[in-house]
Amino acid sequence: MTKLKLKNLFIVMLLSFFCCLATAQNKDEVKEAVRFAPEATDAEATLSFRDIPVLKEAFIDATPIDRKDGILVSKLGADGRNKDMIVKLALEIAESKYGNYDSLLIAHKDKLLFESYYLRGRINLAHGQASAVKAYTSLALGRAIQMGYLTMADLDKPLVSFFNNLDPKKFVKGAEKITLHKALTMHGGLSVSSEKWKELEKNPEPLQGQGLIQTLLENSGPITEESQIYKYGNHNPLLVMAVIDAVVPGTAKDFIKNEILDKLAITNYSWDTHVSGLPQAGWMVKMTSRDMLKLGSVVLNKGKWNGEQLIPANYLAKATSGIVKPTQDWMPETYRYGYFWYQTPMITGDKSYNATFAWGGGDQRIIVVDELDLTIVITGHTREEKLMDQISNVVLPVFAK
Repeated sequence: MTKLKLKNLFIVMLLSFFCCLATAQNKDEVKEAVRFAPEATDAEATLSFRDIPVLKEAFIDATPIDRKDGILVSKLGADGRNKDMIVKLALEIAESKYGNYDSLLIAHKDKLLFESYYLRGRINLAHGQASAVKAYTSLALGRAIQMGYLTMADLDKPLVSFFNNLDPKKFVKGAEKITLHKALTMHGGLSVSSEKWKELEKNPEPLQGQGLIQTLLENSGPITEESQIYKYGNHNPLLVMAVIDAVVPGTAKDFIKNEILDKLAITNYSWDTHVSGLPQAGWMVKMTSRDMLKLGSVVLNKGKWNGEQLIPANYLAKATSGIVKPTQDWMPETYRYGYFWYQTPMITGDKSYNATFAWGGGDQRIIVVDELDLTIVITGHTREEKLMDQISNVVLPVFAK
């Protein structure tokens, strides 16, 4: 009798929740309404993120629709796995129990099984990515290697060797110590104060293209072993973007569009431009949650998309390995850093699985757990960032071997 009561209570909870997703007046209308995720109107798409109306009710779907966008879909629980834990987690996210989140998507074996939107999340609304963009810059560099514009050996060459319009006589001492490997692991070693940079930005003309590199290497302190320590940001992503721009045909902007975004059929995005004229390399990009899932799929499949090798597998293996330990005092102890991608063990029960992930402020994440064939996307606008623990405690056990 107790089991029956609990089962009936759970069914009532689910029905009550899904009925709130629409204003439908009868059961047939509700069934039809819950099949469509919330979409931003044309007018809403032009608003700043803060002005996007908050959803009156969350949308949760354990049977995502095939939108013919390159993402395969299936049904959570179709293989007998327990989906109740994930549905319960979604209900808790809807109550902002772990912070303010806008979406949670889960794909297993490259099929989207679970899709949910909350607060300012919309299926067709490109969401700010914050520092997750750094990981996308790393993928762009990998694409340049795959196409032969760079080699793996080039990762350890002096960064200045990739530019032909610089004046080395004006460089600070040790400029040649900066390599792509150093920049990709936040060890470039530049020391341009924020005050100095603000002053330089006021005159953008000398900063254009390779002029950015010239300016940084003229205004930095000496590059030494002492200066080449982990320092997050510090112009490192832009150093990498400048190399991409220098070695590929045309511009880095066109290269990213043609060789990554177009390949993945990513069209609903915005990618801002830095004062140097280069594409932003560390933030100021917007992308939909489903398109974030595609980038995760490329990482999960060792650089392949639809059978085509977009990124070299050996580059991705290095990019997603724990090369250095971040030093921020707020950084979780287990986190490590590769080429703009993070890594950490995620423990469920007595098992530990290595996760690699792109991560941006507000808790934008693309999480890839290779051993479980799992890709998870999170978007949010929260300072708490408590959802990662629930991925370990709730989501991974459903798919654990």
